[in-house]
Amino acid sequence: MVALELQDVHKSFGAVRAVDGLSAAVEAGCIYGFLGPNGAGKTTTLRMIVNILRPDHGTITLFGNGAGSQMRNPIGYMPEERGLYRKMKVKKLLGYFASLKGIAPGQIRQQVSQWLERVELAGWADKKVEDLSRGMHQKLQFAVTVINAPSLLILDEPFSGLDPLNYELLKNLIVQMRSEGKTILFSTHNMHEAETLCDSILLINKGKKVLDGTLGAIRNQYQSNSVLLEADGDISMLDTLPMTDRVEQRDHLMEVHLKDGYDAQDLLAAVVGKIRIRRFEVKTASLHEIFIRLAGGEHA
Repeated sequence: MVALELQDVHKSFGAVRAVDGLSAAVEAGCIYGFLGPNGAGKTTTLRMIVNILRPDHGTITLFGNGAGSQMRNPIGYMPEERGLYRKMKVKKLLGYFASLKGIAPGQIRQQVSQWLERVELAGWADKKVEDLSRGMHQKLQFAVTVINAPSLLILDEPFSGLDPLNYELLKNLIVQMRSEGKTILFSTHNMHEAETLCDSILLINKGKKVLDGTLGAIRNQYQSNSVLLEADGDISMLDTLPMTDRVEQRDHLMEVHLKDGYDAQDLLAAVVGKIRIRRFEVKTASLHEIFIRLAGGEHA
Protein backbone atom coordinates (compact mmCIF):
# COMPACT_ATOMS: atom_id res chain seq x y z
CA MET A 1 0.00 0.00 0.00
CA VAL A 2 1.23 3.48 -0.88
CA ALA A 3 0.92 5.92 2.01
CA LEU A 4 2.04 9.01 0.10
CA GLU A 5 2.41 9.78 -3.59
CA LEU A 6 3.69 12.90 -5.32
CA GLN A 7 3.16 13.28 -9.05
CA ASP A 8 4.97 16.01 -11.01
CA VAL A 9 4.79 18.52 -8.15
CA HIS A 10 5.97 22.09 -8.82
CA LYS A 11 6.22 25.09 -6.51
CA SER A 12 7.74 28.51 -7.20
CA PHE A 13 8.16 31.65 -5.14
CA GLY A 14 8.49 34.46 -7.64
CA ALA A 15 11.44 33.63 -9.88
CA VAL A 16 12.69 30.90 -7.53
CA ARG A 17 11.59 27.38 -8.44
CA ALA A 18 11.71 25.61 -5.07
CA VAL A 19 10.27 22.27 -6.25
CA ASP A 20 10.59 21.27 -9.88
CA GLY A 21 8.61 18.31 -11.18
CA LEU A 22 8.98 16.08 -8.12
CA SER A 23 7.48 12.56 -8.23
CA ALA A 24 7.82 9.84 -5.59
CA ALA A 25 5.88 7.14 -3.76
CA VAL A 26 6.25 6.20 -0.08
CA GLU A 27 5.21 2.68 0.87
CA ALA A 28 3.20 2.29 4.06
CA GLY A 29 5.07 0.97 7.09
CA CYS A 30 8.54 2.19 6.14
CA ILE A 31 11.01 4.84 7.27
CA TYR A 32 11.55 7.10 4.28
CA GLY A 33 14.36 9.63 4.21
CA PHE A 34 13.86 12.89 2.33
CA LEU A 35 17.40 14.07 1.74
CA GLY A 36 19.26 16.96 0.22
CA PRO A 37 21.40 19.99 1.04
CA ASN A 38 19.98 23.06 2.72
CA GLY A 39 17.75 24.92 0.28
CA ALA A 40 17.03 21.85 -1.85
CA GLY A 41 13.24 22.15 -1.45
CA LYS A 42 12.65 19.63 1.33
CA THR A 43 10.69 21.86 3.72
CA THR A 44 8.61 23.34 0.89
CA THR A 45 7.64 19.83 -0.19
CA LEU A 46 6.71 18.77 3.34
CA ARG A 47 4.55 21.88 3.75
CA MET A 48 2.72 20.99 0.56
CA ILE A 49 2.16 17.44 1.81
CA VAL A 50 0.47 18.73 4.97
CA ASN A 51 -1.45 21.38 2.99
CA ILE A 52 0.24 24.45 4.48
CA LEU A 53 1.28 25.33 0.93
CA ARG A 54 -0.42 24.32 -2.29
CA PRO A 55 1.51 23.11 -5.33
CA ASP A 56 1.45 25.25 -8.45
CA HIS A 57 1.13 22.07 -10.48
CA GLY A 58 0.91 18.34 -9.80
CA THR A 59 -0.91 16.17 -7.29
CA ILE A 60 -0.24 14.87 -3.78
CA THR A 61 -2.24 11.93 -2.42
CA LEU A 62 -2.20 10.55 1.12
CA PHE A 63 -3.59 7.04 1.58
CA GLY A 64 -5.39 7.48 -1.74
CA ASN A 65 -6.86 10.90 -0.88
CA GLY A 66 -5.95 14.42 -1.90
CA ALA A 67 -3.69 16.29 0.54
CA GLY A 68 -6.44 18.77 1.41
CA SER A 69 -9.24 16.26 1.97
CA GLN A 70 -10.50 14.71 5.19
CA MET A 71 -8.71 11.43 5.83
CA ARG A 72 -9.39 8.49 8.08
CA ASN A 73 -5.66 8.12 8.75
CA PRO A 74 -4.29 10.99 10.90
CA ILE A 75 -1.00 12.69 10.12
CA GLY A 76 1.56 13.97 12.60
CA TYR A 77 3.71 16.88 11.41
CA MET A 78 6.77 18.13 13.28
CA PRO A 79 8.05 21.33 11.65
CA GLU A 80 11.67 22.37 11.69
CA GLU A 81 10.70 25.59 13.47
CA ARG A 82 9.63 24.35 16.89
CA GLY A 83 6.58 26.25 18.14
CA LEU A 84 5.25 25.45 21.63
CA TYR A 85 3.64 27.73 24.19
CA ARG A 86 6.62 28.64 26.34
CA LYS A 87 4.67 29.76 29.43
CA MET A 88 2.62 26.56 29.68
CA LYS A 89 3.69 23.69 31.89
CA VAL A 90 4.89 20.61 30.06
CA LYS A 91 2.13 18.27 31.24
CA LYS A 92 -0.65 20.75 30.55
CA LEU A 93 0.72 21.60 27.13
CA LEU A 94 0.83 17.95 26.08
CA GLY A 95 -2.70 17.43 27.41
CA TYR A 96 -3.90 20.50 25.52
CA PHE A 97 -2.58 19.18 22.21
CA ALA A 98 -3.99 15.73 22.97
CA SER A 99 -7.46 17.26 23.31
CA LEU A 100 -6.99 19.27 20.08
CA LYS A 101 -6.11 16.04 18.28
CA GLY A 102 -9.29 14.30 19.36
CA ILE A 103 -8.11 12.03 22.15
CA ALA A 104 -11.02 11.16 24.43
CA PRO A 105 -10.97 13.15 27.70
CA GLY A 106 -10.79 9.96 29.76
CA GLN A 107 -7.62 8.84 27.93
CA ILE A 108 -5.68 12.10 27.92
CA ARG A 109 -4.05 11.72 31.34
CA GLN A 110 -2.85 8.20 30.52
CA GLN A 111 -1.49 9.21 27.12
CA VAL A 112 0.28 12.27 28.52
CA SER A 113 1.88 10.25 31.30
CA GLN A 114 2.93 7.52 28.88
CA TRP A 115 4.57 9.88 26.41
CA LEU A 116 6.35 11.92 29.06
CA GLU A 117 7.91 8.67 30.23
CA ARG A 118 8.82 7.59 26.70
CA VAL A 119 10.63 10.86 25.93
CA GLU A 120 12.17 10.98 29.42
CA LEU A 121 10.45 14.19 30.49
CA ALA A 122 8.34 12.84 33.35
CA GLY A 123 10.52 14.67 35.85
CA TRP A 124 9.81 17.94 34.05
CA ALA A 125 6.02 17.57 33.86
CA ASP A 126 5.34 20.58 36.10
CA LYS A 127 8.06 22.81 34.61
CA LYS A 128 7.32 25.52 32.08
CA VAL A 129 8.30 24.87 28.49
CA GLU A 130 10.67 27.84 28.60
CA ASP A 131 12.68 26.05 31.32
CA LEU A 132 13.51 23.13 29.02
CA SER A 133 16.80 22.74 27.20
CA ARG A 134 16.79 22.69 23.42
CA GLY A 135 16.94 18.90 23.34
CA MET A 136 14.10 18.57 25.85
CA HIS A 137 12.03 21.04 23.87
CA GLN A 138 12.59 18.94 20.78
CA LYS A 139 11.54 15.72 22.52
CA LEU A 140 8.39 17.44 23.80
CA GLN A 141 7.62 18.60 20.25
CA PHE A 142 7.95 14.99 19.11
CA ALA A 143 5.55 13.82 21.83
CA VAL A 144 3.05 16.50 20.73
CA THR A 145 3.37 15.21 17.15
CA VAL A 146 2.74 11.55 17.93
CA ILE A 147 0.39 11.57 20.93
CA ASN A 148 -2.66 10.76 18.80
CA ALA A 149 -0.89 7.77 17.15
CA PRO A 150 -0.88 9.11 13.57
CA SER A 151 -0.57 6.63 10.72
CA LEU A 152 1.89 8.91 8.92
CA LEU A 153 4.62 10.91 10.65
CA ILE A 154 6.23 13.79 8.78
CA LEU A 155 9.30 15.07 10.61
CA ASP A 156 11.34 18.04 9.36
CA GLU A 157 14.95 17.74 10.58
CA PRO A 158 13.90 15.89 13.76
CA PHE A 159 17.47 15.20 14.95
CA SER A 160 18.88 18.69 14.48
CA GLY A 161 20.76 19.82 17.57
CA LEU A 162 20.22 16.65 19.61
CA ASP A 163 23.06 15.25 21.72
CA PRO A 164 24.01 11.57 21.12
CA LEU A 165 21.84 10.19 23.95
CA ASN A 166 18.70 12.04 22.85
CA TYR A 167 19.45 11.19 19.23
CA GLU A 168 19.43 7.48 20.13
CA LEU A 169 16.24 7.91 22.16
CA LEU A 170 14.37 9.56 19.30
CA LYS A 171 15.78 7.16 16.72
CA ASN A 172 14.65 4.15 18.77
CA LEU A 173 11.15 5.62 19.15
CA ILE A 174 10.91 6.08 15.40
CA VAL A 175 12.05 2.49 14.76
CA GLN A 176 9.51 1.23 17.29
CA MET A 177 6.73 3.18 15.60
CA ARG A 178 7.66 1.60 12.28
CA SER A 179 7.36 -1.83 13.93
CA GLU A 180 3.83 -0.79 14.93
CA GLY A 181 2.97 -0.23 11.27
CA LYS A 182 3.44 3.55 11.12
CA THR A 183 4.93 5.30 8.11
CA ILE A 184 7.67 7.81 8.90
CA LEU A 185 8.91 10.42 6.45
CA PHE A 186 11.70 12.61 7.73
CA SER A 187 13.86 15.23 6.08
CA THR A 188 17.55 15.68 6.74
CA HIS A 189 20.68 17.00 5.10
CA ASN A 190 22.73 14.48 7.10
CA MET A 191 23.40 11.47 4.89
CA HIS A 192 24.70 9.36 7.79
CA GLU A 193 21.37 9.67 9.63
CA ALA A 194 19.57 8.34 6.60
CA GLU A 195 21.95 5.42 6.12
CA THR A 196 21.50 4.21 9.69
CA LEU A 197 17.72 4.58 9.82
CA CYS A 198 15.95 4.54 6.46
CA ASP A 199 14.44 1.77 4.38
CA SER A 200 14.16 4.01 1.31
CA ILE A 201 15.25 7.50 0.40
CA LEU A 202 14.45 10.36 -1.93
CA LEU A 203 17.42 12.59 -2.66
CA ILE A 204 16.75 16.02 -4.16
CA ASN A 205 18.89 18.94 -5.23
CA LYS A 206 17.67 22.34 -6.43
CA GLY A 207 14.08 21.11 -6.30
CA LYS A 208 14.68 18.13 -8.60
CA LYS A 209 14.84 14.42 -7.83
CA VAL A 210 18.38 13.06 -7.99
CA LEU A 211 17.83 9.58 -6.58
CA ASP A 212 14.92 7.49 -5.30
CA GLY A 213 14.71 3.91 -4.05
CA THR A 214 15.68 1.45 -1.34
CA LEU A 215 19.13 1.77 0.19
CA GLY A 216 20.09 -1.68 -1.04
CA ALA A 217 19.13 -0.97 -4.64
CA ILE A 218 20.90 2.39 -4.60
CA ARG A 219 24.13 0.92 -3.26
CA ASN A 220 24.03 -1.83 -5.87
CA GLN A 221 23.55 0.77 -8.58
CA TYR A 222 26.40 2.99 -7.40
CA GLN A 223 29.04 0.57 -6.21
CA SER A 224 32.33 1.96 -4.99
CA ASN A 225 35.32 0.72 -7.00
CA SER A 226 37.69 0.62 -4.05
CA VAL A 227 38.88 -1.78 -1.35
CA LEU A 228 39.67 -1.21 2.31
CA LEU A 229 42.86 -3.11 3.07
CA GLU A 230 44.85 -3.79 6.24
CA ALA A 231 48.02 -5.75 5.67
CA ASP A 232 51.58 -6.44 6.84
CA GLY A 233 54.62 -6.60 4.61
CA ASP A 234 55.80 -4.54 1.66
CA ILE A 235 52.60 -2.60 1.04
CA SER A 236 54.41 -0.23 -1.36
CA MET A 237 53.90 -2.93 -3.99
CA LEU A 238 50.25 -1.89 -4.15
CA ASP A 239 51.23 1.21 -6.13
CA THR A 240 52.90 -0.92 -8.80
CA LEU A 241 49.92 -3.14 -9.57
CA PRO A 242 48.20 -2.62 -12.94
CA MET A 243 44.73 -2.36 -11.36
CA THR A 244 45.69 0.31 -8.80
CA ASP A 245 44.64 3.85 -9.55
CA ARG A 246 45.77 5.33 -6.21
CA VAL A 247 46.20 4.35 -2.57
CA GLU A 248 44.97 6.50 0.31
CA GLN A 249 45.97 5.96 3.93
CA ARG A 250 42.97 6.03 6.30
CA ASP A 251 44.23 5.68 9.89
CA HIS A 252 45.41 2.06 10.11
CA LEU A 253 43.63 1.16 6.85
CA MET A 254 44.47 1.75 3.22
CA GLU A 255 41.84 2.51 0.64
CA VAL A 256 42.90 1.13 -2.71
CA HIS A 257 41.08 2.80 -5.60
CA LEU A 258 40.87 0.56 -8.65
CA LYS A 259 41.06 1.55 -12.29
CA ASP A 260 38.05 1.12 -14.56
CA GLY A 261 37.79 -2.43 -15.85
CA TYR A 262 39.15 -4.01 -12.66
CA ASP A 263 37.39 -5.22 -9.54
CA ALA A 264 38.25 -6.39 -6.03
CA GLN A 265 38.88 -9.98 -7.12
CA ASP A 266 41.66 -8.81 -9.45
CA LEU A 267 43.34 -7.01 -6.55
CA LEU A 268 42.94 -9.97 -4.22
CA ALA A 269 44.51 -12.35 -6.73
CA ALA A 270 47.45 -9.96 -7.18
CA VAL A 271 48.32 -9.59 -3.49
CA VAL A 272 47.73 -13.11 -2.12
CA GLY A 273 51.06 -14.59 -1.08
CA LYS A 274 52.90 -11.26 -1.41
CA ILE A 275 51.63 -9.47 1.69
CA ARG A 276 49.88 -10.74 4.81
CA ILE A 277 46.23 -9.63 4.62
CA ARG A 278 44.56 -8.75 7.90
CA ARG A 279 41.45 -7.16 6.41
CA PHE A 280 40.08 -7.05 2.88
CA GLU A 281 36.74 -5.32 2.40
CA VAL A 282 35.01 -4.07 -0.72
CA LYS A 283 33.99 -0.55 0.20
CA THR A 284 30.31 0.32 0.03
CA ALA A 285 29.60 3.71 -1.48
CA SER A 286 28.09 6.05 1.11
CA LEU A 287 25.09 8.24 0.36
CA HIS A 288 27.34 11.24 0.74
CA GLU A 289 29.73 9.92 -1.92
CA ILE A 290 26.83 9.05 -4.21
CA PHE A 291 25.32 12.50 -3.82
CA ILE A 292 28.63 14.24 -4.49
CA ARG A 293 29.04 12.12 -7.62
CA LEU A 294 25.53 12.87 -8.90
CA ALA A 295 25.38 16.54 -7.92
CA GLY A 296 28.67 17.30 -9.59
CA GLY A 297 30.68 18.22 -6.52
CA GLU A 298 28.18 20.27 -4.52
CA HIS A 299 28.55 19.23 -0.87
CA ALA A 300 25.56 17.82 1.00
